[in-house]
Amino acid sequence: MKLEDYSKLIDHTNLKPDATEEQMAILCKEAVDYSFAMVAINQAQTKFCANKLRGTSVRTGAAISFPLGQTSISAKAFETQDAISQGAQEIDFVLNLTEVKKGNAQYTLEEMGTVNDLCHKQSIICKVIFEIAYLSPQEVTTLCHLANQIKPDFVKTSTGFAPTGATVEMVRLMRQECLPEIQVKAAGGIRDAATFLAMIEAGATRIGTSSGIKIINQLKQLL
Repeated sequence: MKLEDYSKLIDHTNLKPDATEEQMAILCKEAVDYSFAMVAINQAQTKFCANKLRGTSVRTGAAISFPLGQTSISAKAFETQDAISQGAQEIDFVLNLTEVKKGNAQYTLEEMGTVNDLCHKQSIICKVIFEIAYLSPQEVTTLCHLANQIKPDFVKTSTGFAPTGATVEMVRLMRQECLPEIQVKAAGGIRDAATFLAMIEAGATRIGTSSGIKIINQLKQLL
């Protein structure tokens, strides 16, 4: 892969609750300058970033029910539709882990299906965040099999706000258990080129990180 190919795998991230408009403008400019895939932002920043990125190849991605996922399906649906109406082109939403831990597969299927359908009816990319820090390998496997029924565009490891983030082992498991057409996004704790490359080797095709510029600069020395 060439350097520009690696750049297009990065979701350039600023999900800090106190992020300013100036910081959001910088994030968008950096994403354009480095040809990143997307800016990953809190939903309230959607309109601002979508306006900044209009006419560029960088997409605006809104985080939904972030970072805990502890809102109802109807609330997630409203937040998703609102983000899309404000210019979001990709949606990363957090599953309700209370229902996942209960083994309530029907709830999880409805939750995934509701958000995924809203996205796909409007040609919006949908990513489902599992938050693997709180899940066993068997629970992750079960979620992958549920996702196979719904077919979101991506399953995603983490929010970056849990005690731990992506691991090579979990990325590999998610890639193994999901259908080929469902991609894997690794996020949380990916701060250097070595970790970035390890996640790609394990099967990730999108990387969420606030260290994208550092990673690309490190890759320049390796390629």
